[in-house]
Amino acid sequence: MCGIWALFGSDECLSVQCLSAMKIAHRGPDAFRFENVNGFTNCCFGFHRLAVVDQLYGMQPIRVKKFPYLWLCYNGEIYNFKQLQKQFGFDFQTLVDGEVILHLYNRGGIEQTASMLDGVFAFILLDTANRKVFLARDTYGVRPLFKVLTDDGFLGVCSEAKGLINLKHSTSLCSKVEPFLPGHYEVLDLKPSGKVASVELVKFHSCKDEPLHVACDTVEALPSGFDLETVKSNIRILFENAVRKRLMAHRRIGCLLSGGLDSSLVAAVLLKLMKEININYPLQTFAIGMENSPDLLAARKVAAHIGSEHHEVILNTEEGIQAIEEVIFSLETYDITTIRASIGMYLVSKYIRKKTDSVVIFSGEGSDELTQGYIYFHKAPSPEEAAEESERLLKELYLFDVLRADRTTAAHGLELRVPFLDHRFTSYYLSLPAELRIPKNGIEKYLLRLSFEDSNLLPKEILWRPKEAFSDGIASVKKSWFSILQDYIDQQVDDLLLEKAAEKYPFNPPKTKESYYYRQIFEKHYSGRSSWLPHYWMPRWVKATDPSARTLKHYKSATQE
Repeated sequence: MCGIWALFGSDECLSVQCLSAMKIAHRGPDAFRFENVNGFTNCCFGFHRLAVVDQLYGMQPIRVKKFPYLWLCYNGEIYNFKQLQKQFGFDFQTLVDGEVILHLYNRGGIEQTASMLDGVFAFILLDTANRKVFLARDTYGVRPLFKVLTDDGFLGVCSEAKGLINLKHSTSLCSKVEPFLPGHYEVLDLKPSGKVASVELVKFHSCKDEPLHVACDTVEALPSGFDLETVKSNIRILFENAVRKRLMAHRRIGCLLSGGLDSSLVAAVLLKLMKEININYPLQTFAIGMENSPDLLAARKVAAHIGSEHHEVILNTEEGIQAIEEVIFSLETYDITTIRASIGMYLVSKYIRKKTDSVVIFSGEGSDELTQGYIYFHKAPSPEEAAEESERLLKELYLFDVLRADRTTAAHGLELRVPFLDHRFTSYYLSLPAELRIPKNGIEKYLLRLSFEDSNLLPKEILWRPKEAFSDGIASVKKSWFSILQDYIDQQVDDLLLEKAAEKYPFNPPKTKESYYYRQIFEKHYSGRSSWLPHYWMPRWVKATDPSARTLKHYKSATQE
């Protein structure tokens, strides 16, 4: 996890512009570099480094003797870089996984490069010999990327939008700062003036398609057919492979553990594999919640079962409320459910950074979207519509759960790893018949649970634990975090303000006091940028005015029993 930033064709002094690059310093607390491009005095790269792989030669932009005309700034991890090196006989100059991008590009161009990378990435590649700039982002947008391009060809690129919104330019920067689309690459011509012109934006991978890099995966071809035993075995093999490849790190590995199915499966498989490859330190797991909350109790049970070194962070309601503004600033969104769920994750990440030496953090993001884990999937009119909804959610992850997971951890200089969003695992799961993937017997993620039933990885009551709304999972038995938030915000927003909300905020107007409160804070930091969120996250097939699972009839939290 790092922070990348680049400008092409700046009219303003670069030493002034580079102050914007410091807005993302949290993403790389280990080192910073600012570098001009030879021959293009108004083009530069900025890089904040979190050293996870190759402590010695990992600074960026990466340049190697073999390709002196190539400059690479990337944020991410390429899990198959050694397999690609072996398959194509690449001669590496460093131990940095990202170096493979330079070799792939030299061998086959940008399309092959983006398609052959098994990992999470956002990158800026400059080819001064052919006067081209390339931008690319992984399938699910696990690593963030934003850009701004003015009519006269000034381009700014950054890991987070906050590094672009205050850039100076001769024609005022009214051009939109916008997220770069996941699963795409863009080709831009670099003019002698340092300005650029966009040539094409290409979608190189869709979540349903088996990725090209399967050809050099460590797991060979799997048995075909959709009989249940074959499917369950394939799910286990691919999920274990997804966790195994993400063990690539020179820094300590930890794992978030809510006690729900997803994070528990990740933690259990992670610990098993760490033992197999003789990693000689205990796995630290981290849970957050109010005293005796359902999540804390469940996480404690999982940690005891798998044998991790478990840490509990007690959520103090005052601390949670005080963190709201910092969280919204970090997230760059005003989406209701994203903010609610981010508060706990932000505070647990803060604890990890301050109190431990774990830096590479595994988490369960992506499972709900992939395996139909949201409560409202019980209401799907048909298996086919449920499958379509699952794909829609995966395509929009970069606006919601993946955004939350990246920003809350990156704010504290941690690197997130999300095995459920492994390209091969997700494409296989989405290739299964729609009927196999829907909730069954009133239980969501039925197929995933069934696949691990005989593995003894988790206690049965955890493997079959129903989904908690996050705000209830971290709540105490006495009062939910959801209710505490509502009570506090009720005092902060006047009824009259809410009545006039649609006039003040015509785009995505707030419908509740909570939504209004979040929007006010967002506009304070990112005024006029409401289009970053195309729509609020809301459940389908139900008449919902609130995104929380707790408002759905099917849902019954432990605190309500």
